[in-house]
Amino acid sequence: MAYRSRKDALRSLTRLAAVHGGYFTAKQAEKAGYAYSHLVYHLKAGNFDRAAHGLYRIPTLPLSEHDDLVRLSFWSRGRDDKPQAVASHQTALNLYDLSDLIPRDIHLTVPPGFRKRQPKGCRLHKRTLAGDQSREMLGIRVTTPARTLADLAHDPSVQREQLELAVSTAVARGLIRRSQAKPLLVRRATAPTTRTTKEAH
Repeated sequence: MAYRSRKDALRSLTRLAAVHGGYFTAKQAEKAGYAYSHLVYHLKAGNFDRAAHGLYRIPTLPLSEHDDLVRLSFWSRGRDDKPQAVASHQTALNLYDLSDLIPRDIHLTVPPGFRKRQPKGCRLHKRTLAGDQSREMLGIRVTTPARTLADLAHDPSVQREQLELAVSTAVARGLIRRSQAKPLLVRRATAPTTRTTKEAH
């Protein structure tokens, strides 16, 4: 770890954490310039809060409006410390404000090899997403409008009227092209459903 002044370290860590509702990992703190002993000191001093195993928060930073999604994103991180979960399906639809549908569960898409047991109230969809099928939004990864609607076209729990409203709204707002709309509605009746996993603690 290269030497950094305390001010530079705090500035770097604060800038990073501010994008994610104030949260940061131990590895991110180390990269910013905090040795483990510094991290322990700041925890005891109340400058940082421990949020979960290996996850911390700067309490002076405001919480994200979607704090639950930010925390789940960090929960999903792999050995490389990178989040693996992407907000998708009804949750992504709600984030884009394409429908008045209020999801009962939080929907996340994770890689096929994901092994962590999902928290209560969370639904995991296992799929490999191409790089252009998700985007950074509100400090988390979210499936693009086109990918979101394609996923919902496979979901029988979403009523056709709700899907039609979401598709027409997306077209009106320029989130998808008009040429993409009809295939989405046709696919609803012909495409197989996306594999999901649902467990509860």
